[in-house]
Amino acid sequence: MLEISTEEKLKERIKELSCLYDISKTTSTNATCSESVLKEICEIVKIAWRFSNDSIVELKYNDFYFATSTLPKDTIFQTSPIFIFEKEAGFVKVHYPSDSDAFFLEEEEQQLLDKVALEIGNYIEKNHVREREKQLQRSVERIDRLSILGEITAGIAHELNTPLGNILGFAELINEQNIDRQVTQDVSKIINAAIYSREIVKKLMFFSCEMPQNMEIVSIKPIVVEALSLLGPNFKKAQVSYELIFDNPELKAQIDNIQLTQVLFNILINSIYVASENSSITVKVTDDASNFYIEIADEGSGIPEEIKSRIFEPFFTTKPIGEGSGLGLSVVHGIVKSHRGDIIALDNHPKGTIFQVRLPLNS
Repeated sequence: MLEISTEEKLKERIKELSCLYDISKTTSTNATCSESVLKEICEIVKIAWRFSNDSIVELKYNDFYFATSTLPKDTIFQTSPIFIFEKEAGFVKVHYPSDSDAFFLEEEEQQLLDKVALEIGNYIEKNHVREREKQLQRSVERIDRLSILGEITAGIAHELNTPLGNILGFAELINEQNIDRQVTQDVSKIINAAIYSREIVKKLMFFSCEMPQNMEIVSIKPIVVEALSLLGPNFKKAQVSYELIFDNPELKAQIDNIQLTQVLFNILINSIYVASENSSITVKVTDDASNFYIEIADEGSGIPEEIKSRIFEPFFTTKPIGEGSGLGLSVVHGIVKSHRGDIIALDNHPKGTIFQVRLPLNS
C-alpha cells in the first residue's frame, strides 16, 4: 500500500468527521427508521472513503438490503457487523473492485466503518424503543377506555334488568288472560322485543365481567370440536372450510365451559362473516407451562390499523345496520378478561386476521 502525506491524512480525517456528523444529522431529523434513511446513510459513507468514485457501500439489516451500485464479481472490502440489542442483525461493507487501483486506509477507515455500524445500530434500537413505547401507550389508553366502558355498561345492565323483567312478566300475564287475536299478536311482539333486549343486557354483563362463572377443570378439545360442529351450517352456507390443529389433544384447563363456547362462537361467526368463498379458517390450540392459546385465523379483508384499538368496544361495528349489535367481540373481551387472560388481533399473511386468545391453565 502506498504511503500518503500528512496533508492527505488530514483531508481524510475531515471527511471522516463530516461523515459521522452527516449521519448523526440524518438520524436525528428522521425519527422513524425507513429504507430511505438507511439508503441516505450508505450514500454518506460512500463519499467518506478515500477513493469515493470507486467505492461501493453495501448494507444489510434483517430483510432490508441496499448497495450504492451493482457489485462486481470480485471485490476487496471492509466490513463491520450491525448489532441490535446485542444481537448481530446485519452488516455494512465498503467495496472496491479488485481490478481498480483503490486501496483502504486499513486502520483509519476500519475504525470509521465500526463507528458507522454502531450509529446505525443505535438508530434502529432507538426506533424500536420508540415504537414499543407508542404501542404500550395505545395499549394503556385502550385498557383505560375499556375499563370505563365496563363500569358504565355494568350500571346500564343492572338498571335495565329489573324493568325488562317486569315488561316480560306482565306481557306474558296479559297473553295468558287475553282472548283477542290482535292483542295476542301485539303482546307477542312485546315479548320478543323484551327477550331480545335481555339478551343485549346479558352481553353487556358479559363485557363488564358481571356474569357468574362455573369454573371447572375440563378437556378443551371437545369444546372446540363441538363449537365447530354446531357452526357447520354457517361454514357450509358461506362456502368456507376450516382446519383444526391441536398440539395437545389431552389438554385440560380450569375454565367456564359455556363462556369458552361463547368466545369461540363469537370469534368464529365474525371470521365466517368476513371470509371469502372457498377460503379456509384455521383454528390452532397450543399450550405451555402456564397458559393455553387459541388462534383463529381467517383469510378475509383484515382489520384496518386505525380501528384495531376499538374492535373490543361495545356497540362498535363495521357491519351494516341490522347485521350486528357491536357486542360480539366486547363479550369475548369481557369473558377472557374475567378468566385473567387476554386477546389480541394480529394481521394474517398474506391477508386476513388472527385472533389470539391466551387463557391460564388454572384460574
